[in-house]
Amino acid sequence: MADKDLAEKALQAVESARTTGKIKKGTNEVTKAVERGVAKLVVIAKDVSPPEILMHLPLLAKEKGIPLVEVDKREELGAAAGLSVPTAGVAVVKEGEAKNLIKDLVESMGK
Repeated sequence: MADKDLAEKALQAVESARTTGKIKKGTNEVTKAVERGVAKLVVIAKDVSPPEILMHLPLLAKEKGIPLVEVDKREELGAAAGLSVPTAGVAVVKEGEAKNLIKDLVESMGK
């Protein structure tokens, strides 16, 4: 599956989880959710500056066995999370109706 499709699905999952489940927004919240092992899916933006802000997340997510998807723009991620401002990262804590979407995502990532 292409990165674009993956990113698109991840944004859909975030939107769905926002309305029917629970999400954490922002680098600190996402980091805490991953460290505690409560995140079901982590979505981060590639256009974060400086990149060091999010550099620890892919490794941490891998360590905890949490799927991580990168999307191109913070604006897209912010919009999917229901924010009027861009956000660097979002963690889905309770999937809600996004459960199947996330399952598909994880399968297509080969995890």
